[in-house]
Amino acid sequence: MRILLLCHSFNSLSQRLHVDLRQAGHDVSVELDIHDDVTREAVALFGPDLMIAPFLKRPIPADVWRQTLCLIVHPGIRGDRGPNSLDWAILDGETTWGVTLIEAREELDAGPVWAWAEFPMRATRKSSIYRHEVTEAATACVFKAIERIERRQGPVMPANWGRGRERPACRKSNRALDPARQSPEEALRIIHASDGDPGASLTISGQPFLVFDAELAAGVSGPPGALVARSRQEVAVAFREGALWIGQLRRPQPRSLKLPALYLLGADAAALPAISGPEPCRYHEEGSVGFLDFRFHNGAMSSEDCDLLRQAIVAAKARALPVLVLRGDADCWSNGIHLGIIESTDSPADESWRNINAMNDLVREIIESDDRLVIAGVLGNAGAGGVFLSLAADEVWMREGAILNPHYKDMGNLYGSEYWTYLLPARVGEDRGRRVTRARLPMGIDEAFELGLATRRLRGNVDVADQELRRAAAELAASPGLAGRVAEKPARRARDEAAKPLASYREEELRRMRRNFYGFDPSYHVARYNFIRKTPKSRTPVTIAIHRAGGNKAERRRPCDD
Repeated sequence: MRILLLCHSFNSLSQRLHVDLRQAGHDVSVELDIHDDVTREAVALFGPDLMIAPFLKRPIPADVWRQTLCLIVHPGIRGDRGPNSLDWAILDGETTWGVTLIEAREELDAGPVWAWAEFPMRATRKSSIYRHEVTEAATACVFKAIERIERRQGPVMPANWGRGRERPACRKSNRALDPARQSPEEALRIIHASDGDPGASLTISGQPFLVFDAELAAGVSGPPGALVARSRQEVAVAFREGALWIGQLRRPQPRSLKLPALYLLGADAAALPAISGPEPCRYHEEGSVGFLDFRFHNGAMSSEDCDLLRQAIVAAKARALPVLVLRGDADCWSNGIHLGIIESTDSPADESWRNINAMNDLVREIIESDDRLVIAGVLGNAGAGGVFLSLAADEVWMREGAILNPHYKDMGNLYGSEYWTYLLPARVGEDRGRRVTRARLPMGIDEAFELGLATRRLRGNVDVADQELRRAAAELAASPGLAGRVAEKPARRARDEAAKPLASYREEELRRMRRNFYGFDPSYHVARYNFIRKTPKSRTPVTIAIHRAGGNKAERRRPCDD
């Protein structure tokens, strides 16, 4: 089937559908919802049998959905209508929520229902529920609908059927934080519901901010609204009967940057007493296995983050255990260098250089772990440098449903570092390495296994995947062949070093990166600016819009077939 994905942006759900639909044998192309005429042109060029809208912010033109069956992913239960559905579900404390696949009609969210699925809600950030429960439910709904279409069946139920209701858009007042009135738990629910976009509003030291990435600050209190403590880049803000750790802030002006709280609060926060708070890196042991858990907001790793994780690995390597598991956050394993902090500095080129060198130091620390096996537990999505960070480990254990984007070039033709010119060919071979870097498409677990980027499959449910990871790591630590595998590592590393030193790979990569950062071509800086400030796209990249790649329908090939 020829399927066109129409989306406001190529977000995590859109990428998951792109991967799974292609894996199932469908011809899939993507058009970003830039203008109605552009959408009409995409339909004319591609001639889709079906259009799916995973993530839209405005209606599909009526002449398009009258011509082609258009199914819209609505992140709400049956009968739910209106924007901000998931936001309202969190604000209202819904215990069960769902996804409904609705046929496009004149009235928004009011068309016939082709599929639906429900799931229990978790008390967590909107983005986490979207990346897991919503994405899994939406993917299942899309495949149910395709099955009905292929069987020449129609919708499963008429419009406006179910226990949901129509609700308005969330107003600013619904997202306002009031430390004098709200408990930390009440405020946290608002922050969770406003996560990602647009943020919850809070006045700190007389200045308005949008708040993201918060958690309860146990045992911390103070006058409501006051800054009472700091821990690394987080600040504790007092509420009624307690406090919250605030990780990320953004000023309310358009296109402002979301940054660690301490970066934006400056001297007011730097003078606060430092106490123990949220730890981005945590180490513990289970038998003969060391687990180093790490979480960086949205997978972005600043120079300081890279050094913090590197120091944690050094400390873990001081323990005489045969297996070390690097277990990244289930929402994002890593997306490489921190473009937001880079963009916020006086010299983005200098901070880019500092950040990529810190990332390289981290990767080298993993590569040179020659007295144990290192496992990368990739439970969440990974992009660019984050993928190559995982390849520094001996094995990559990947969760079904996680999406990899192992390429840099969409960021202004960035060359990339993290020793990728050493790690990628060594893992997958020269030919497959070229396929990975040239395709510039999101990749699921099946393709990752085919190429050699993953070595073990973990089931899709995060809790089940984590149990499998822990069990498999314990079995590996107890396996009779482990000692021999570990003993081979120093000799293999010595052979590789003799053939070409790691320092040479780094020097060659950084020579190309220096041109990206300091050279006459500003593409990286323009792309970074547009990405981090969410500048709307003016066109859909031909890497995903195969209908715009040239040639007629019969002659077109998927970009990854090159």
